[in-house]
Amino acid sequence: MADLSDTAEFPVAEPTFQPYVSANDGRPEFTIRAIILGIFFGVLFGAVTVYVGLRAGLTVSASIPIAVLSISILRAFGRASILENNIVQTIGSAGESVAGGVIFTIPALIFLGFPLEYSRIFLLAFVGGCLGVFFMIPLRRQLIVKEHGHLLYPEGTACADVLIAGDRGGSFASRVFWGLGLGALYTFFQNGALFAAWPDTPEYQPRWLPGASVQAATTSEYLGVGYIIGPRIAGIIVAGGVFSWLVLMPAIKFFGSGLPVPLYPGTKVIMDMSPGELWGTYIKPIGAGAVAAAGLITLLKTVPTIVGALKAGAKDLGRSAASRTAQKRTDDDLPISFALVGTAVLLVMMWVLLTFKPVLGAPTAWYENLVAALFVIVFGFLFVTVSSRITGLIGSSSNPISGMAIATLMGTTAVFLVLHWTAAAYGALALSIGAVVCIAAANAGNTSQDLKTGYLVGATPRKQQIGLMIGVVSSVFAIGITLGLMNKGLEEFHPVIIPIDISALPAGVVVEKQQFDRDTFTIAGPDGDKSGKGSQFMLLNALSSATVADGKYLYNSQTKQIEVQWIQGIGSKSAAAPQAKLMSVVINGILTHKLPWGLVLLGVFLVIAVELLGIRSLAFAVGAYLPIATTLAIFCGGVVRWLVEEAGKRSKDGSNPESEVSPGSLFASGLIAAGGIVGLLGIVLKVLEGKHLIARDLLKFGAPMSFLQHNLVSVIAFALLAASLFYFARKPLEIGDTPPVKK
Repeated sequence: MADLSDTAEFPVAEPTFQPYVSANDGRPEFTIRAIILGIFFGVLFGAVTVYVGLRAGLTVSASIPIAVLSISILRAFGRASILENNIVQTIGSAGESVAGGVIFTIPALIFLGFPLEYSRIFLLAFVGGCLGVFFMIPLRRQLIVKEHGHLLYPEGTACADVLIAGDRGGSFASRVFWGLGLGALYTFFQNGALFAAWPDTPEYQPRWLPGASVQAATTSEYLGVGYIIGPRIAGIIVAGGVFSWLVLMPAIKFFGSGLPVPLYPGTKVIMDMSPGELWGTYIKPIGAGAVAAAGLITLLKTVPTIVGALKAGAKDLGRSAASRTAQKRTDDDLPISFALVGTAVLLVMMWVLLTFKPVLGAPTAWYENLVAALFVIVFGFLFVTVSSRITGLIGSSSNPISGMAIATLMGTTAVFLVLHWTAAAYGALALSIGAVVCIAAANAGNTSQDLKTGYLVGATPRKQQIGLMIGVVSSVFAIGITLGLMNKGLEEFHPVIIPIDISALPAGVVVEKQQFDRDTFTIAGPDGDKSGKGSQFMLLNALSSATVADGKYLYNSQTKQIEVQWIQGIGSKSAAAPQAKLMSVVINGILTHKLPWGLVLLGVFLVIAVELLGIRSLAFAVGAYLPIATTLAIFCGGVVRWLVEEAGKRSKDGSNPESEVSPGSLFASGLIAAGGIVGLLGIVLKVLEGKHLIARDLLKFGAPMSFLQHNLVSVIAFALLAASLFYFARKPLEIGDTPPVKK
């Protein structure tokens, strides 16, 4: 990143370039079957991205696996053109990018004490996704065309290679389908909501190191994610996990065990805390500070790129009206007037949403909402331009969109402080602004990659831009549903006893509802599960309280004490949502000044130390925040990738088969998709079980197979899946399947 300043401004002369399909070629492109298949993939990969992203804290590009599957599926229905396949991946990949922006921000509503409403998810995702497309319309010629050769857009170029190879007769789909099949079979047996044949998270707590824990969530999607991101990044991520779980937590246990009273923000003495409680109480604030600092450092490193992007964008906007006179098919963009009118409509939609459908319990005035809508436009255009240029230089996987969201939130909340807008409602308002900007930046990076692919293969920009908007609209339906399912399907109710005076609640604890609106729910206790009824309880919410840990609780007015802790699915160990938690930390910390700033600053200075060592601090910070069960499983995928690369170097011809479209990366994409799809199926069944639509015993096929319920069985099964990944990664693609070599 140190040399980004050298690429801040480039010559703008038109390059000499001939796309794969000429401008005069009339091949089918925007066909009904391409649109339908693209919508299907947008919905599917949008849902999978939500599932994997909330659990792993990472997302991976869906363009290449969608392109691979499209080539195979459309070929089965007759000869398909390369332009049709490009439209499929353009529409489909929009779901993955919008989902990434959503999961980094909108779930923070839960941590701030507000409900997660489907309509709000839908509208914020729609506004942000469309803004990402609208703002890229006037920027396409500058960033994609005029800077071709300078801004490489690596994922977009790799996707073009796949499409061109498929058009020439190559087929990569079998490798993806093998990953899908084996991954689905493995996940069906491993998933705790389905067969549950063996433990899904083997754990070892060494007695000689109190407070430490070594765990691995042995899922197919984590293995695939680790393989794709590679051994270096996976190693840095797990290093953060090792530091938190094997250094910091044992240190806290060692030095804090002698304390007779709880240490803030804890509400329980350290001696009695389990590793999971130590992580949730002390490591999360440290990790949040680390992620915030790393995101801002990453963003600051791109300041030369930001300046160059804004200058180039302003120049292009000034020339755009005269440049529309041309016009070959491959130069045909949607008019800038369409983008401007569309942006104005979205601004009005944002204002209407905030004014007439505010976050429940957080209404704000019409003029305050107008300020928020204007902030969305200003920050949105800024970071869309930045996001596009950064992805062109270093790829989508390194795009610091969470850092952009943090910068937006810090700027917004700073203005709110000056205006004395510090009530809880303004936290929800600031989050709405940050969410739309983050989603717009995420989709702009993906849109840029897709437009680069289209430029290389000879697509029609106007049709791609329309396809991207179709992808946004269709995928947001699935994104909201998946978030709701995970929040409910992964929720837990645990018995607790906390005496409390409801007439004089401690600071930070508020009554959210007079009656918990749930007919029945299952309370999981050490002596077995029991049922509870919502009518018996009052719902309380604790946020930054010195006496009650953050979370939601059920208060029994008869016994005059809190008896149940309600852990929602998002934010639990199963779906930690680290970026969204970070957003809530930033908002709450600036507006209320009630954060454990000592712990947050420990994370900040930890990141500074890591940066001074020359290590990518963002990956380390994310690893320090996530459960080690996640980071260790991802690291296993990175180890497999390293073994494959080493085996390639030692082969007789000295070749290294790994690239953006290697056999291993395609198989790993199948593992990720399989883990997400089957994992979502398990959540759906768990929700249906809770509604008594499915008998509980039908879901627990593994009960008669108790002899498999051992950690060693889980480790062996995961090792076999990793071995299959190594085998298919080393098995070369058939003749004719090799992607074209980049020049």
